[in-house]
Amino acid sequence: MHFDLADLRLLTAISTSGSLSKAAASIPVAVSAASTRLRLLEARCGVILFTRKADGMQLTPAGRLVLEAAGSVLAEAQKLQDTLKELAGQRRITLRLAATTVTTSSLLPAVLGKFLADYPEVDLQLSEFRSADVMRAVLSGECEIGVFDGSVISDGVMSLPFCNERLVMLVPHEHPLAEREQTRLRDALGYPFIGMPAERAMQRFVEERAIKEAMPLHIRVRAPSFEAIAQLVAQRAGIAMLPQAIALRMEQELPVRMVLLEEGWATLELRLCIRGWASLSSHGRQLVNFLSGRSD
Repeated sequence: MHFDLADLRLLTAISTSGSLSKAAASIPVAVSAASTRLRLLEARCGVILFTRKADGMQLTPAGRLVLEAAGSVLAEAQKLQDTLKELAGQRRITLRLAATTVTTSSLLPAVLGKFLADYPEVDLQLSEFRSADVMRAVLSGECEIGVFDGSVISDGVMSLPFCNERLVMLVPHEHPLAEREQTRLRDALGYPFIGMPAERAMQRFVEERAIKEAMPLHIRVRAPSFEAIAQLVAQRAGIAMLPQAIALRMEQELPVRMVLLEEGWATLELRLCIRGWASLSSHGRQLVNFLSGRSD
């Protein structure tokens, strides 16, 4: 059975307006051409789609079923058209991603370049939140995709694996902790810290851990980035807690040493979260598949 998108658009237009002439004008085509197209469509289908009355046209029960299916076909056709425009560079796509400080500062920059190179039509907006706020941003629709600490309860969102990261201490070469392979946070809290601005999610995390240890956290100076923090540690202004990936790199560049934290909470299982597959755009699904290592 043959039909084309013009048939389905005509069917939808007649249903919306209740008039063949109004539907023809909205497309636009001649009324005679619209009438012929509808008659041929009904003949090919073998069903009557509309009842013709003096005050207009009304869908038959069979017509309502055909209209429902036509709506799905037209929606998919529009998605294909939008995708083709995006790939041709005629339409920009913005993906909004919410993530924790560790993720935005060290993990995502290392992997997102390849995705953005493969999809030049995509613009990416990264927002930094605490894990609970990442999920709230995703549930509210403020962001399409989130990355959060897997130890946090993920009610209401669908979560997928991303990667693991470890938090470590970074200390100057001559520091007493530099002689250790591992330490506990309690032992480190006796020394001045280099911290991030108070509003940063990572800094709030460090301060919450100090509260759980029932010990004061002495912030000697705050710096805006992990790299700036490492520079200050190298100049013996204090010690700091950093992601292991950053600390390993800083060890190669500066007179600092990485010391592992013994506590289990220092290993972060980072996970992706979305409201659901149906809520994602086509490019959003590609990004989730890319970050989670899925191939479908």
